[in-house]
Amino acid sequence: MTLTTRLSVFFLGALALVLAGFSTTLFVLARGYLYGQVEERLDSALNTLVAAVEIKPEGVEWEPHERQLSLAHSGGDDPVSWSVCDDRGVPLPSSPVLVDDGFLPIASAALQSSDPARQTLSHAGQDWRVGQRRVEKKAASADGSPPHSEPDAILYPALTLTAATPLGPVQAKLRTLIGVLVGLSAGLWLTAAALGRWTCRRALAPVSRMATAARSMSAASLDERLPNSKTEDELHELGKAFNGLLDRLQESFERQRRFTGDASHQLRTPLAAMLGQVEVALRHDRMAEAYRAALDRVHGQALELQQIVEMLLFLARADAESSPPAREPLGLTAWLEDYFARRAADARSTDVKIDAPKGERLVADSNAALLSQLLDTLLDNACKYSVPGTPIVLRLRREPAAIALDVEDSGCGILAEDLPHVFEPFYRSAAARRSGIGGVGLGLAVARRITLVLGGSLDVESTLGRGSRFTIRLPSLPDAQARPADPALLVPDRNRA
Repeated sequence: MTLTTRLSVFFLGALALVLAGFSTTLFVLARGYLYGQVEERLDSALNTLVAAVEIKPEGVEWEPHERQLSLAHSGGDDPVSWSVCDDRGVPLPSSPVLVDDGFLPIASAALQSSDPARQTLSHAGQDWRVGQRRVEKKAASADGSPPHSEPDAILYPALTLTAATPLGPVQAKLRTLIGVLVGLSAGLWLTAAALGRWTCRRALAPVSRMATAARSMSAASLDERLPNSKTEDELHELGKAFNGLLDRLQESFERQRRFTGDASHQLRTPLAAMLGQVEVALRHDRMAEAYRAALDRVHGQALELQQIVEMLLFLARADAESSPPAREPLGLTAWLEDYFARRAADARSTDVKIDAPKGERLVADSNAALLSQLLDTLLDNACKYSVPGTPIVLRLRREPAAIALDVEDSGCGILAEDLPHVFEPFYRSAAARRSGIGGVGLGLAVARRITLVLGGSLDVESTLGRGSRFTIRLPSLPDAQARPADPALLVPDRNRA
């Protein structure tokens, strides 16, 4: 079942319940009102009849000619018919017959046995609402005085007053009301069904277009994007989010494709050199010194190949690793002193200067082994691109939310257009390639990855011809949390990436 159908079914079901409840309530209220009008007419007719009766101790006198009776005997939609009978059930001569002679005994007998004296009876294929009242003479006076009555008055021991009105007009109105309510509800429901389905289809049309576009995408068409409406609603936000995901996936695929191509090229170069050296050495017999020289060259190429493979493995491991390495509070001032004390000496060791605040312990949340590897990479990079004898400054300072460690050299610097790419794997600027400085372009990529693993950041500032400054920022901790690092972890194997 489609989403449009589910929404339409839910909406139409709710609308059907609302219409049914409204129609039922309206019908019940209208029925109560119309039947209440019938009861009021019967009460009014019986009150008028009682007003035409004079009750005396010696009997009940019927005086229709002396009193005005405003009762409808005929005409109108629902006229009131009435009759007056004596105590034997015989209609009085001046009283109209209620409907016909056959209905009177049935109505009187039925009403005399009911309490109150009001009932709905059927006669001649029609329902009638019939009411009755009985008026009897007064009891004799207690003082024994003779009753006073007019000589020509006709007195009765009791009179039965009966009024009836047909229910056919009321029932016809109710049937008309039912038809109107059913027709109106059905019309509204069908109209809502058509408009609701059209609205749902129109509202969900962007989703259908997105699904069609997504089905047509493949790995060869990563530049395609989902069509996005300009409605600024939830579907628009969904389209933007999905297209953003596709942008990130395309960037990741492109980066992986470039990485694979560059890695293949970089691995192919030392392998080709190694195979060339071996093939040359095997063409004919040589002296032991020649074989040794060939093996030395192969060994150098193998070490370069090993370094490339280890760097690639580190990058792959860092991308796939789900849990970060263990970090601990590290006092960087003392750690730097131990780091340089254990660092292997080289030709540029005397050029490296430490600039750290005196008397202040700067504590970072870090990992000693990874930080040593990171610092080795940046220092090697500074030595590679600066002239021997120029200073390389390692500056430690505090920032508002981090501990900053700068590695600053006075070398050749980096072009402004190359700065955004220096941390990409295998990237080497044209100036670096022309200078003949060795490298494969993985060192800074590994350095950036290490800082991310440590929860920090690595940034670069450079001016062409004046040098570069790489800034490591690590999360800071209160000074009391500092612990000494394990000396065995301070300086890893220099051959490790």
